[in-house]
This record gives sequence, structure tokens and C-alpha cells, in this order.
Amino acid sequence: MAGRSLVRGDGTPLWQQLLADLRRRLEDGEFAAALPGEFALAAEYAVSRYTVREALRRMREDGAVVASRGRVARPAGPAAIEQPLDEPYSLYVAVEAAGRTQRSVVRTFEVRADGVVAARMGLEESTPLVHLERLRLADAEPLAVDRVWLPEDLAAPLLDVDFSHTGLYPEYRRRCGIRVDGGSENIRAVIPGRGEQELLGIDDGVAALSIERLGLAGGRPVEWRHTLVRGDRFSVTAQFSARAGYRVDLSEPTADRPAGR
Repeated sequence: MAGRSLVRGDGTPLWQQLLADLRRRLEDGEFAAALPGEFALAAEYAVSRYTVREALRRMREDGAVVASRGRVARPAGPAAIEQPLDEPYSLYVAVEAAGRTQRSVVRTFEVRADGVVAARMGLEESTPLVHLERLRLADAEPLAVDRVWLPEDLAAPLLDVDFSHTGLYPEYRRRCGIRVDGGSENIRAVIPGRGEQELLGIDDGVAALSIERLGLAGGRPVEWRHTLVRGDRFSVTAQFSARAGYRVDLSEPTADRPAGR
């Protein structure tokens, strides 16, 4: 490939000229899958690797490209879907609010006993639970693996619902009279297992947010949920002020101050 020339001696740093040209080429769709590596760009523009690294660093900061250690930069995907921490969590609402179409692939929907989950909800281990597992999509792109367990004596009417394009909470409230109004939650970063990586369409370099939630209604446990969300497509935000302080503690959520998801 013929070298690309940058103007030397005009006072404009070479990294800034390189940055402008790479942005132009990116906007033109030249880098559909990934940008060339550092050595290739340094040779193409006849500049040092330091110059290339500085230009790529600026592109990462701007959100134009993403890159993990030891990997070439690639064009950033759609903007992350945001979930405010001071609002009741709804992945369905968060996706729709981002202007994207939410759809789910229902993988499991049945009644069964799960002693571990029942114990987490403070129930007898033999308690029948409605178990719903969905692969959540945003514009047909995998976003999350969502697993939820609900007491059958409360949630049995939900077994007739098609959850491929509707949220759980609105149906839980409408059909069962259950409104999740509190609870506790733990959010942490994890590297998904191979099977979950395949479901989410991510490689080893992409982390995920593991979100475990105990949902309450009037103080009664009505939901246990585990959601694995792609870290490169989802973020959480918080509100704080001098008067109210920082209202959410992600590491140690409490029953009277739930972290919204």
C-alpha cells in the first residue's frame, strides 16, 4: 500500500493529523471490522509507534473505537444502554428508551423447585417456582441473559404470557397484582463462561455485569433474578447531591435502599 503523507513542520502535531485522517477513514467505512495494527499504521504513515498510540488513545477516549490490551482497535458499536441507579430497574424500558427495539428469545419457561434459589428468597426449599430464562436482544443484537424465579402461588397467571416482546414487571403487576417496590441487589464485573459468551456473542476480552436481585413487594420476597449483561453495551448511572448524598451503595445494597437496575 502506498504511504500516506502527513505535513511536517507546520506546527500541527503529527498525532493530531493522524487522528483526523483516521477519523475520516472510519467515517467513510474503511475500517468495517478493525483498524490496522500499530506497526502497520506506523509504516503506512511513516511515523513512530508513539504517534500512532497517541492518536488511537484519543479515539478510545472519544468512544470512536474500542480496544483491549494486546488487540487491535475496532470501531465502537452502538452506544451503551444506560440504566439510572435511582429508578426501578427495567431492561425492557432501558432498551426502548435508547431508541432500540427490545426482543427476547425465551429459552426456559416452567414451574420447578430450586432449593438454592428458594433459600435466597427465604422460602422452603421445596417451594414451586416459576422459572423464566430469556436471551434479551436490542435491535437483534444479544444484550443479556436474564434468569428469574417467582413464587408459583403468586406468578402462575404469567405462564400464559408471551415474553418475547413484553416486560416482566408490567405483566406481574397487571395479571398478578404484584408490584416490586424494594429489595436488594449486587452488581459485579465478571468474565462469562464459554456458553454464556456464545449466547451473548462476545469474546474473551469482553467483561459482563453480573446482577443478582431479590425483589420485594410490601416486604415479601416475590422475585429472585440473575442477569448477565454485556459490559460493552450497558452502563449504570447514579445521581447524587450535597443534600441527599450518594444514595446507592453498589457493594452492599440493603432491603430499604435497593439499587435500581
